[in-house]
Amino acid sequence: MKRPPQLLAGLLVFLCLGALAPAQTAAAPAAPAAAAASPVHLTIGLEGQQKGGDVSVAVQIVVLMTLLTLAPSIVLLMTSFTRIVIVLGFVRTALGVPSAPSNQIIVGLALFLTFFIMGPVFDRMNGEAIQPYLAGKVTSVEALDRAAVPLKEFMLKQTRTRDLEYFLELGGYGPTAVRDLSLRVVVPAFVVSELQTSFQMGFLLFLPFLVIDFLVSSVLMALGMMMMPPVAVALPFKLLLFVLVDGWHLVVRALVQSFTA
Repeated sequence: MKRPPQLLAGLLVFLCLGALAPAQTAAAPAAPAAAAASPVHLTIGLEGQQKGGDVSVAVQIVVLMTLLTLAPSIVLLMTSFTRIVIVLGFVRTALGVPSAPSNQIIVGLALFLTFFIMGPVFDRMNGEAIQPYLAGKVTSVEALDRAAVPLKEFMLKQTRTRDLEYFLELGGYGPTAVRDLSLRVVVPAFVVSELQTSFQMGFLLFLPFLVIDFLVSSVLMALGMMMMPPVAVALPFKLLLFVLVDGWHLVVRALVQSFTA
């Protein structure tokens, strides 16, 4: 009697499973043995080698990430960048060409002038704070305190006394020596003084171009050219005057000397 094909197929599958079962049983104990013979450990930590009195590496990483986040604000508000970029913007507006040079050129020139003017301050910060910290001579807290001294001296040199007194009064501080002023008072006073100085320089830059506008308007009025826009006539004369007196050199020199005086 012939068996059905389904029965034969089931028998073959049963025999195959029976043959594989001992092999799998023998291989199962070997896996833990192999794992026990060659253990693998992965450890990630932030302990590091620290000195007494220094903050932990994790805290240092958090402080570093915070400084990187605030770096644009530090460059804008605690250096010479504010005054330079505002004055260069006034020059462009006074010439009557709001798109030449472009914003990228204005910001780039202001940034490199800032690096040039702040070079001595950055050198002091590197020599008094960064290098001793990298050599392990001071802790991170001491390095931050040392780095703040040259920067605070630069800001105090450019800050008006009345602005310092205003923020001391606003913060509820009593009579305070200059060396004891905190950055909480020095930074806003410095920013307000920089805005005041930059607007004063911008007003002086506007005067010669304003005279040209008056002259062109008077001439056009005398000639009866009422429909001729004075701006279109005055612009070439402004550019000619600016080029003849080497205007960019004069502006950059005035900016640099305003910080070194």
